Amino acid sequence: MTVKRHLLASALAALAIGWGGAGAALAREPAAALAPAASPEAVGFDSVRLKRLDAAMAKAVADGRVAGVQTLLARHGKVVAFQTYGKANLETGAPLESDAIFRVYSMTKPITGVAMMILFEEGRWRLDDPITKYLPEMKELKVWKGQDAKGQPILEPVKRPPTMRELMSHTAGFGYGLSDKNPVDVMFRDQRVLGAPSAGEMVAKAAGLPLLFEPGERWSYSVAVDLQGAIVERLSGQSLGQFMESRIFKPLKMADTSFVVPPAKVAQLATAYIGDRETGKIVEAKTPFGFPIQDFTQKPGFESGGGGLVSTTGDYARFAQMIVNGGELDGVRILSPASVELMGTNAIPQAALVSSNGSTGASFNEAVGFGLDFMVVNDPRKAGSLEGKGTMSWGGAAGTWFWADPANDVVFVGMIQRFGGTGGEDLGTLTRTLVYQALVDPAK
Repeated sequence: MTVKRHLLASALAALAIGWGGAGAALAREPAAALAPAASPEAVGFDSVRLKRLDAAMAKAVADGRVAGVQTLLARHGKVVAFQTYGKANLETGAPLESDAIFRVYSMTKPITGVAMMILFEEGRWRLDDPITKYLPEMKELKVWKGQDAKGQPILEPVKRPPTMRELMSHTAGFGYGLSDKNPVDVMFRDQRVLGAPSAGEMVAKAAGLPLLFEPGERWSYSVAVDLQGAIVERLSGQSLGQFMESRIFKPLKMADTSFVVPPAKVAQLATAYIGDRETGKIVEAKTPFGFPIQDFTQKPGFESGGGGLVSTTGDYARFAQMIVNGGELDGVRILSPASVELMGTNAIPQAALVSSNGSTGASFNEAVGFGLDFMVVNDPRKAGSLEGKGTMSWGGAAGTWFWADPANDVVFVGMIQRFGGTGGEDLGTLTRTLVYQALVDPAK
């Protein structure tokens, strides 16, 4: 598949800013692992062919591309393989444990989308509502139209406000501030929109900056999911962390997913790395891209719906399995099947060029699109992929990735902690091939 599962953009946001407090603590049940499959063959996989997946992940560690990697493959809600390779910290030699906590960054976005859909099901908002109904600060939005002869921005009032559908599909036109690829992103960066000390101030900062384009014209990765987080807070009367805790994490028994790592679990947090251009080796990511890395052990400024969570492989697999199950897991229903289907329906009105992991460009088109806070595979064979039609996915800035494949009832979660790509073949693309070449009896 040519479209990678995450944009490096979210890295910069997460690195520079302290995001969100955990909110009021709620008692959680212990982490609940998905049950193991009797054997890979019992759920349609070939054990010998699956060894190719193991070998590739072990090689990524042995080659020094990543310090450690953890993968979980499940089918029909049963774990086919849960493998861990390498170290959590290269300096100390601490091994990567099965309960390691990872910075999932933009893998926060699909969870925020589910929070939004919980409120959608309660009738609190509609897809074609203007965002100004919930973010009145956005009533005077302007759109970037270029620069005059003196280099001054030419701004015009938007023809109409973005809709909630456009907000959830990155077609609203907002910038992100994670690069200098266009003047609007430079403005978002210079104004430190994602560095605002509160969600309210983040909304206000974004409202004072122009859109990249008229709402609905094209796709551009943006601050939209942080704005969604602010909407969740306004509609629910809770902080984003409190809402996620009570409506998603606690019901799904995601015991280690939060906006902050508590003191008792700090030792579980894997160290983040980045490639050193001079040596070609990975080094601890203390100030990648010139910004201090976020300290997840401290309460951040605001809870970022776009990139603020930490999680474990097991926790995120439970979230993904809920998606595959049409909104339910272990007798607990989070969403209706129709709402999950809606999230997995392409919402991009036309193809739009995007940058993946800062290295390649690919178009969303009739084969691969974007729904409501998920990337969606509409025609996997045309896209050059072996996964199932309707597969929903995304990834995180430190290299984490996942997919939820309802057609094959397959869930996969991959966790590493390396910014800026893996110094070789994209693991998200590679693992899709290696998983599905081993699914030799999909009828099982």
